[in-house]
Amino acid sequence: MHPSIPPHSQPFTIGDTPGTRLAWALNSEIYNHCAIKGPGGPLEGVRIVRDSKSDSAIIGHLLQKLGDTHAVWNALDGIFACVVIDEAARTVVAARDPMGVCPLYWGRGPDGSTWFASEMKALMQVCPDTVQLFPPGHVYHSSTGKLERFYSPPWLDGAIVPARPACLDTIHDALVGAVVKRLMSDAPLGILLSGGLDSSLVAAIAVRHLREAANAYDTDHPIHTFSVGLEGAPDLAAAREVAAHLGTTHHEITFTVDDGIDALRDLVYHIESYEQVRAAVPMYLLARAIKARGFKVVLSGEGADEVFGGYLYFHKAPSPAEFHAETVRKVTRLHQWDVLRANKAPFAWGVEPRVPFLDKGFLDVCMGIDPAAKMIDMGDKPDGAHARMEKYILRKAFDRASGPGGEPYLPENVLWRQKEQFSDGVGYSWVDGLKAYAEATVSDATFADVASRFPSNPPTTKEYFLLRAIFEDHFPGPAALATVPTGASIACSTPEAVGWDPSWAGTHEISGRALAGVHECAAGFDARAGSNAAAKGAADGG
Repeated sequence: MHPSIPPHSQPFTIGDTPGTRLAWALNSEIYNHCAIKGPGGPLEGVRIVRDSKSDSAIIGHLLQKLGDTHAVWNALDGIFACVVIDEAARTVVAARDPMGVCPLYWGRGPDGSTWFASEMKALMQVCPDTVQLFPPGHVYHSSTGKLERFYSPPWLDGAIVPARPACLDTIHDALVGAVVKRLMSDAPLGILLSGGLDSSLVAAIAVRHLREAANAYDTDHPIHTFSVGLEGAPDLAAAREVAAHLGTTHHEITFTVDDGIDALRDLVYHIESYEQVRAAVPMYLLARAIKARGFKVVLSGEGADEVFGGYLYFHKAPSPAEFHAETVRKVTRLHQWDVLRANKAPFAWGVEPRVPFLDKGFLDVCMGIDPAAKMIDMGDKPDGAHARMEKYILRKAFDRASGPGGEPYLPENVLWRQKEQFSDGVGYSWVDGLKAYAEATVSDATFADVASRFPSNPPTTKEYFLLRAIFEDHFPGPAALATVPTGASIACSTPEAVGWDPSWAGTHEISGRALAGVHECAAGFDARAGSNAAAKGAADGG
């Protein structure tokens, strides 16, 4: 190894002679890299470049061993966005992890060159008219010019309804395994704790099973948990209770509506979208505080609502088949929505998020369950005590003793807490305050001219007018705009699911409070604000 090249620096290269090297650079967290290098693994006995212990260092060696095949990328258990250059063959290979947790963009330069970057802003100068999202679970080969899907699990076809019965022990063990593998770290690790079911389960598993983790940074001290909200927010109170139950070292970060509004412009620049802003702002502010406390890695509960149909609009799913189709739509679009926000908002401050609910093995288990087991029926109590509410089978999988003293994973009222979307749980005044700010900032006359200002998918509310204007200031042009998803939504639904209930027609409101009769605090919330514009936008494909 050259003494001036640190073993973890990128790009990694095999070979020293220019023109013959294999070089690769990536953003990754490969949880099975030790198994790949170990006994029985495809790289057993291979000396890794520069003797690096980095999980990223295995990629070039895998390509040499397995060839330029899908087997390389399917062998990886983790997240990655990777570009490999073979100088001898004059070829480029690029790949992105199955769920798109690691961001990746690409585009064509005026001279026909192909460019790749983890951030869209890095490509805006060289290929502003051709920049696109690189799709998750795909690999590109310059030798053929083809973009191919390498990740093709059976559940990916939403038209095929799985029939496997739900096994609570299997769900439990799959999630425990997914969390434990993500506890490996060479730096202090924390947990984002909202006090909702998903993040609380991740925290509970991490605390109960920390000593089972390979290469965990510190198993002798309490895990640190972090929550964020306005003063008096429901999430702060719930997270405080969970932290006390688990014995974590807990940190509460509070912000004001003004703090959130002040962060809007920088936040949109970092997440490269005008969607998910309501939830991204508090996460962005929380990540700043986490980094200031010396933490670089956090676990997150993202993905459970998509896998199990946890959003409140799933109460209206018309059939198991449509329930499953919607979960597939939600999971496969996460890279443009919650996963984009959950990755980019923390990474703005150098904080790496990890998402065990999107583990490949966990998805294979839970996306293959008969969706009838996930359907919601508040009039049914299968266990005689708890209504079959959203994510019932996930809750029941962890409705058991876990600690050495036989204590439960979570307090009863947390395990069975109603779904609260993050942007609501940080304090209802945040969403209401953002809306009020947009109303005061965007005049009626300006908004009346929305179709002229934004001829493609015109915003349907002043809030979206404001956010869209910020986005286009940072990222002008139709190519950048096309990376942001469009369509009407009710309580974070896909546009397709808006058709489940005729009363939702013409509504575009992502808050869970939009669901009167379902959300506990829906009374008095105006879900129809801008409804006429929303109806037109939906009809126009906006």
